[in-house]
Amino acid sequence: MPLVSFVIPCYRSEHTIRSVVDEVRRTMPTLPDYDYEIILVNDCSPDGTFAVLRQLAEEDGRITAVDLAKNFGQHAALMAGFHHCAGDIVVCLDDDGQTPADEVGKLLEKLEEGYDVVYASYDHKQHARWRNLGTRINNRATEIMLGKPKELSIPSYLAARRFIIDEMLSYTHCYPYVDGLILRTTRNICNVPVHHRAREEGESGYTLVKLISLWMNGFTSFSVKPLRLASYCGAAAALAGFVYAIVIIVKHFVDPEIPVGWSSMMALQLVLGGIILLVLGLAGEYIGRIYMCINASPQYVERQVVRKKD
Repeated sequence: MPLVSFVIPCYRSEHTIRSVVDEVRRTMPTLPDYDYEIILVNDCSPDGTFAVLRQLAEEDGRITAVDLAKNFGQHAALMAGFHHCAGDIVVCLDDDGQTPADEVGKLLEKLEEGYDVVYASYDHKQHARWRNLGTRINNRATEIMLGKPKELSIPSYLAARRFIIDEMLSYTHCYPYVDGLILRTTRNICNVPVHHRAREEGESGYTLVKLISLWMNGFTSFSVKPLRLASYCGAAAALAGFVYAIVIIVKHFVDPEIPVGWSSMMALQLVLGGIILLVLGLAGEYIGRIYMCINASPQYVERQVVRKKD
């Protein structure tokens, strides 16, 4: 019987995670062809989340609770969960109840058709407008930087075969990005429609700054296209400067009395200076990540793991 591992990163979910786990418990008996386990990873939540996870693990032998020593982020928490799961299929869920665990059968059915990874897709996301806009921008950027198929949606609710997870676990650097690891492993991916729920309580742990940091992580860790784009911008600026210099020379010979434009020169310097700083900053981002990887900065650090005692 195939084992399904539910990996759920938890942050500020003291009041919601139990209902998510209960939904998994209610749903899986309706899928008699599968057994299941649940891996709950506390990403150093400042509330009482881990106390709830500990209680769940001590009550149910199917549940493992992992406590991280500090907040490493959702994708690092997922990687920590992957190291503890033994399933033939791994399902990633959110801890706030927005991803419908009772529709996991749709993802599993699609996997049985031969796909390696199945992502959920939502007709209407129950997020703030700026989050939905950010998702659209991220999808477009992922298409360009990581080669994501245009029609593919990549939310946090997904099911993947074991060999995909094993390949992801071979990535040991300190900047994991789950979607990037999946896209570099396989293109045999599809979507299945599910219903996206409103948040039960609280608000997302992702701020605008954290989302930008996540996007930068994905693009700089798994693609050199940002550097290539910076090179193109530098070449375009150099070409524009060369053309502008020719225009100035021609104007000088046509009408020698035209005064040299201080404003235009300052504008040109500001544009070129901005592009130079942008390229240097982008190169510095790559160099900094190389430095952190060479120093073997950890993806995550586990404080403790709790399972039910026999």
